[in-house]
Amino acid sequence: HPRVRKAVEAWLEELRDGADPPAVAVVEIPLLYETGGEGRFDAVVVVTAPPEVRAERRGAFADREERLVPDEEKLRRADFGFVNDGSLQELDAFVTGVLEALASA
Repeated sequence: HPRVRKAVEAWLEELRDGADPPAVAVVEIPLLYETGGEGRFDAVVVVTAPPEVRAERRGAFADREERLVPDEEKLRRADFGFVNDGSLQELDAFVTGVLEALASA
């Protein structure tokens, strides 16, 4: 949505222009690939779940996934990707590794 995009861009600019800009800023965009927005960011991180978990979470929106870029494609296109089918510690380790890689880039 144009207003959301404008707000995100203003926030990122505010961070960059601040006295102590962060090494990494994170923006969560559920329809990033579907809207062609991936080019606006330095890196894309995709965290997905196995099909059975996604199906359980969808509930009333079962047909929505048919209109989305498939998770396999999102993972292929992402700079960092993770299938969240393990422990919280595994997810934490993935996130830590991504943040370290991005902060040192």
